[in-house]
Amino acid sequence: MTNTGIISVPSNHTVDVTVNRVEQLLRDKGVPLFALIDHSGEAEKAGLKMPPTKLLIFGNPKAGTPLMLHSPSAAIDLPLKLLVSEDRAGNVWISYNSLKYLQERHDLPEALLVNISVIEALAAAAGK
Repeated sequence: MTNTGIISVPSNHTVDVTVNRVEQLLRDKGVPLFALIDHSGEAEKAGLKMPPTKLLIFGNPKAGTPLMLHSPSAAIDLPLKLLVSEDRAGNVWISYNSLKYLQERHDLPEALLVNISVIEALAAAAGK
């Protein structure tokens, strides 16, 4: 983790394969995928070029709502997000906001972090 609150873990797959793995893991757990934003695809449509970069937005209202009830500002960071991107060297990374960052940013109690801790395991599993 850097001082920005973002954790990045490596993926052993391409961006597309990693995204597919995340989508399958979410389906397996019954977690809704609310949006998939293809930043690099949109850049290409605008005549610009960037390495493959996709953002997945997902969550479970039963898990996220208690955090937002405790701290309404948490809604700016929820639902959860995973960024899957390729760097200039061709390495693929899965990035997300650290739980500690979210806890400090929104003054969330430790007991509620378990509701969103799935993001760590999801990122690790998708990259294997």
